[in-house]
Amino acid sequence: MADEAKAKGNAAFSAGDFSGAVRHFSEAIGLAPTNHVLYSNRSAAYASLHQYSEALSDAKKTVELKPDWSKGYSRLGAAHLGLGLHEDAVAAYKKGLEYDPNNDALKSGLADAQSAASRSRAAPPPNNLFGDAFSGSEMWAKLTADPNTRAYLQQPDFVKMMQELQKNPSNLNLYLQDQRVMQALGVLLNINFRTPTSEDMEMPESSSSSPQPRPERRRPAEAEPVKKAEPEPMELTEEEKDAKQRKAQAQTEKELGNAAYKNKDFDTAIAHYTKAMELDNEDVSYITNRAATYLEMGQYEECVKDCDKAIERGRELRSDFKMIAKALTRKGTALMKMAKCSKDYEPAIEAFQKALTEHRNPDTLKKLNDAEKVKKELEQQEYFDPKLADEEREKGNECFNQQKYPDAIKHYTESLRRNPKDARAYSNRAACYTKLGALPEGLKDAEKCIELDPTFSKGYTRKGAVQFFMKEYDKALETYQEGLKHDPNNHELLDGVRRCVGQINKASRGDFTPDELKERQAKGMQDPEIQNILQDPVMRQVLTDFQENPKAAQEHAKNPMVMSKIQKLVSAGIVQMK
Repeated sequence: MADEAKAKGNAAFSAGDFSGAVRHFSEAIGLAPTNHVLYSNRSAAYASLHQYSEALSDAKKTVELKPDWSKGYSRLGAAHLGLGLHEDAVAAYKKGLEYDPNNDALKSGLADAQSAASRSRAAPPPNNLFGDAFSGSEMWAKLTADPNTRAYLQQPDFVKMMQELQKNPSNLNLYLQDQRVMQALGVLLNINFRTPTSEDMEMPESSSSSPQPRPERRRPAEAEPVKKAEPEPMELTEEEKDAKQRKAQAQTEKELGNAAYKNKDFDTAIAHYTKAMELDNEDVSYITNRAATYLEMGQYEECVKDCDKAIERGRELRSDFKMIAKALTRKGTALMKMAKCSKDYEPAIEAFQKALTEHRNPDTLKKLNDAEKVKKELEQQEYFDPKLADEEREKGNECFNQQKYPDAIKHYTESLRRNPKDARAYSNRAACYTKLGALPEGLKDAEKCIELDPTFSKGYTRKGAVQFFMKEYDKALETYQEGLKHDPNNHELLDGVRRCVGQINKASRGDFTPDELKERQAKGMQDPEIQNILQDPVMRQVLTDFQENPKAAQEHAKNPMVMSKIQKLVSAGIVQMK
C-alpha cells in the first residue's frame, strides 16, 4: 500500500533517517506514480541529504503533477537555493505565493533567496581563471590527455559534474568535496593538487607524534568558508536509546493512524493513535488526533475527555499554544454537537473563547460566532410565549395611559422578547419614544412595525408623527399617503396629510421667521437626498433656469420628476417659490 510506505517515510524523516525516508518514499512512488505529495516528500528528504539535484528533479515533478499546489514551489525554491541558483529560487517562491499569498514558509524562503541573491550580486566578480579553465573544448582534451582524469571520463556522474561546471563555473564550490573534481582542476590549471590518502588523514594528537605538514591549497575567490568539523555524537545509554526508538515507533503509529483516518477507517486509526500514546506520552498530538477521530465517529463524550487530557498534558509539557488551542476548539465543537438547549452552548462558547486566548484562529472565531448565534436563537425560542407577551403589552398600555412612559417602554420591551413578531408592541413603544423625544428610536420601531405588518395603519401614523416632529414634512406626507392606500378613511392619516400640506405650503410662501428658516436650511443640508439633488448638474441648471430663463422654466415645470425634487428643496427651506 502506498499509504503505508508513505507513513513509514514520514516516520523515518521525523526520526532524522533521511536515507530511509528516501527509500520508503521511492517505494510509495512505485505504487502511486501520480501522487504529487510523494514526490514533494522525497524532495524534502533529498534536500536534507544535501542532494539538491535529486531534490530539484522531484520538486519539478511535483509542480508538473499539481501546478496549483503551493508546497511544490516551496520544494522547488529550496532545491534551487541549495544549488546556488538564487534567481531561480526567487522565481519559484514568488510563483508559489501567487497561489497561496499568506503562506509563511514561502514568504520566509523568498526572503532567504532574495538575501542570497543580493549577496551574490554585491560580491566582487569571481576570478576568471577558473571560468577560463572550464570553457571550450580544450577542457576535454586536457582531461583526456592526463592518465588519471582519463579514467574519470568513463564515469557518468563525473562527466555530468564537468558539464555543469562548463555551464556555470561559479558553482565550483558545490563540487570541491569530490576529489575527482579537485584533481581535474589541478590538470586544467597545471597545478599539482595532492589528493588525500590515508596518510593525509588527521590523527589524534599524542606525545610521540609530531604535527604533519598540511598541503597548501589555493582557494577560489567565491569559495565558502570551511565548515568546522562537527563533534562525534555522544554515546547514548540503553535507556536513552530505548526512548528514542519508542518515539520513532510512536511517530510511525501516528502516520499509520493518519492514513487510516483519511481512509475513514476510524477504528484502525483509534488503535494506532492509542498505541502511539502508550509509546510516547510527551506528544499531545497523538491525543488530539484521537479526539478528532472520536469527533468524526460521533463519540462526543470520548472526544471531550481526550481534549481535556490533551489540554492538561500540554500545559504540563508546556506544549505549543497552538496545540492547546486546537484541543480547546475540538472540545467546543464536540460540546456543540451534544447541545440540546441554549444553556448547553455555554461551555462550548467558553471553550472557543479560551482557544482564542491561546491562538487567534479564524476557524475558531467563526465557530464561536456560530455558537453564540445559535444560543441566542434558542433563547428566543425558549422564551417565546405569546400569552405572556400580551399580558406585558397590556401592562405597558396602562403605564402609557398614566403617562409613565419609561415604565411602559420596559413592559413593551419584555412583550417583544416574549413575541418578537408582534407589530402592535413595536407601534406602542414607538409612541412612547415619541412622547419622550427619542425620535430616532421611535422611527426605528415604527419602521419595524410596518415591516412586520404593512397593512397596520398605526405603524404609518407612528412613523408619520415622528417625521413630522423631525420637520421632515415631505417624508411625513409620503408616509401618511402610503398608509391611506391600506386604510383610505383613517382619520389620523388624513389629519396627518392635512398638517403636512399646511407646513409645505407655508414653506412655499416663505412664511418663516429668519431663525426658523435658518434652522430648516441647516437641517435640510444634512439630508443626503437634498445633498444629492443640489449636486446633480441637471438640477443645478434647472434652478438656474428658474431664476434666469422663464421659458426654460416653463418646460421644466411640465416634468413631474423635476417638480418633485423642487418641492423637496422648497420644503427644506433651501429655495423659495415666488
